[in-house]
Amino acid sequence: MRRVSLQPAYVLHRRSYRETSFLVDLFTADYGRITLVATGVRKQKSSSSGLLQPFVPLLASWSGKGELMTLTQVEMNGDARRLQGECLFAGFYLNELLMALLEKWDAHPILYQSYRTALTGLQTADVLQEKILRSFEKCLLEELGYGLLPKSSISLHNTFLPDKHYRFIPEQGFVVSETSFGVNLFAGSSLLAMAKEDWETGTVLQDAKRLMRFVLTPLLGARRLYSRQLFIQPEEMLDESR
Repeated sequence: MRRVSLQPAYVLHRRSYRETSFLVDLFTADYGRITLVATGVRKQKSSSSGLLQPFVPLLASWSGKGELMTLTQVEMNGDARRLQGECLFAGFYLNELLMALLEKWDAHPILYQSYRTALTGLQTADVLQEKILRSFEKCLLEELGYGLLPKSSISLHNTFLPDKHYRFIPEQGFVVSETSFGVNLFAGSSLLAMAKEDWETGTVLQDAKRLMRFVLTPLLGARRLYSRQLFIQPEEMLDESR
C-alpha cells in the first residue's frame, strides 16, 4: 500500500465515475500528472466536490496500489486563481496541453512552478496573456525534451545572427535561409528574443506563436484542443454582428 500526504496539486480535469465519484486528473509538484478516484464526492453533503475545480491550489493525499489510487484528503493551499474572459480560456488551454502531452507519474517540478506562475499572471492582466502562454509553451517543450533554442548566451549568439533568417525544419531544427519569405522562416532577431523570453514586440510574439504551433502540432497528433475554439468563437460572433 502506497500513501502520499498533502502533495501540492491542481485539478486538470475531472469526469464522473460510477454513481457518486469522480476520476480526477491532478498535476502535482512531485509526481507529475496522476489520476485518482475521488469516492463519494458527488454526494450532496460532500465538502470536497467544490474544491476539485481547475485553478484551485490544493494539498492532496492519496493511497492505494497500482496506477489508479484513491484520493483520501484534499484541502485548499492558498487562494483560488480567479480567471475571467480570455484568461479563463488560456487557463483551460494550459490544462489541455498538460493532459495531452504529459506521461502519468512523470515528475516535472520546473514545469509545475511554471504552471503556478502562469496562473498567477493570468489572474492579474489580460494584456500579458500572450506572453504568459508563450513562456509556458517554451518551458513545456524544454521539459519534454523538445527545447529548440540554446539556453546559454554564448551558444545562443553562436547559433543565430540577428540580421539572418532561419528556416525551421521539424526534427532537425533551424538552418540558415537565403530568403526572408516563407511560413516556416524566422528572423534571427526574433529567435534571439524568444530565447530570452523578451516579449516586448508584437512581431516576436507572433513569431513565437507560429513556431510553437509548428512544434506542438505533430506532438498533439489527432488530439483536438477545445480551448482554442473558445478564443475563436467570440471573434466569429463579433464578425457576424457587424
